[in-house]
Amino acid sequence: MKLASSISSETNKVSVEELMYEFEQTRALSVSLIESLSEADCQIQSMPDASPAKWHLAHTSWFFETFILKKFLPDYSEFSAQFDVLFNSYYNAVGEQFSRPNRGVLSRPSLAKVLEYRAHINTAMQGFVQSENCPQEVIALLEIGIQHEKQHQELLLTDIQHGLYQNPLLPAYAELDLPSNTALAPLRWINFPGGLVEIGADPSGYAFDNERPRHKHYLEPFRLASRTVTNGEYLEFIEDGGYQRSELWLADGWSWVLENYNKGSNLAPLYWQKREDVWHRYSLAGLQKLEVNQPACNINYFEASAYAAWAGKRLPTEFEWECASHTAKDAPNYLHLDKLQTQVASESGLTQMFGDLWEWTASSYLGYPGFKPFAGDAGEYNGKFMSGQFVLRGGSCVSPENHIRSSYRNFFYPHQSWQYSGIRLAEDS
Repeated sequence: MKLASSISSETNKVSVEELMYEFEQTRALSVSLIESLSEADCQIQSMPDASPAKWHLAHTSWFFETFILKKFLPDYSEFSAQFDVLFNSYYNAVGEQFSRPNRGVLSRPSLAKVLEYRAHINTAMQGFVQSENCPQEVIALLEIGIQHEKQHQELLLTDIQHGLYQNPLLPAYAELDLPSNTALAPLRWINFPGGLVEIGADPSGYAFDNERPRHKHYLEPFRLASRTVTNGEYLEFIEDGGYQRSELWLADGWSWVLENYNKGSNLAPLYWQKREDVWHRYSLAGLQKLEVNQPACNINYFEASAYAAWAGKRLPTEFEWECASHTAKDAPNYLHLDKLQTQVASESGLTQMFGDLWEWTASSYLGYPGFKPFAGDAGEYNGKFMSGQFVLRGGSCVSPENHIRSSYRNFFYPHQSWQYSGIRLAEDS
């Protein structure tokens, strides 16, 4: 997940205090996420797309140090010059980066040293931001840094889940509340008239640069499924030979199927395992019997597209999704340390639009008309990634609160499935 942003230039003393409260809460939550982990757990990097939990904790501190403390605080005492390269992610404008696929070999600095680094940054930020010498530009960067860390909180959880899954013991991340046996609401189709609608973030308030500028977009009438596709519904696709039917798949998707088949991988969603002819799914709570009424999770774009073709439907565009999201009915299921799992859709109306799962759309990740990246070094966050990726909307059960909104655009490559991503169907009216 990548980030860039702009915020209102009208930031007063109250909003600074609110931002610092949010800063402190966000920083504390990141550390809470590793309380159930050992130092060895925090070192795991299971694939090039993932990063060790320890690296996430250090990188989010590096962000505040690099873009705020070093640039704006004249007497700032750098924690370690070696961290400049170790914890730079992809900011070419600010210097070299350590090889992303090899972050897992960084046994030093230790987890204790990383936590010491975080404390050093917290103290420096608290003193500087609340001082009379703090310029307005820093306040804008502070909010970017907070939202940046929230994104890494979700990545930390999804990366550690993928890492623990490589262990044959299939250990649980933590003892979590398991979903209750809630009755599933029937899938209904909700009509939207289309027409000329406004898309994107409002000019005031916080938003990432890829959510702007707000602009008009014409929609044909469409219908949206009232909830996301469930495990049971996706299982019907598997049992009907969904992974063996090339006519359902995009060309690149079928190549992905064949590649995984030749590797001996399960032709099923990531984290699904069949044991004694019974399907199970690995989650942050460990391996559990597949709950058929829960949303189908960790689906990649190729799988989502194939399922939609099999169902005789399609994926919504991101513009249809955003237009419809303003009528969502239920409370979002965002990150809660005792849950960290999707919930069964039990209410009528348009539900699960926020939280539970990121929902794939049929829209390529591109800039809006008149798109301008965020000024300065932080401009590398979004614009340079607008190639070959698809947009997801809505957040997930591991997305932090006060982070997701109707205009929020997430984006991943079509083969990637380790995020909490799923399917909502659409069709023309």
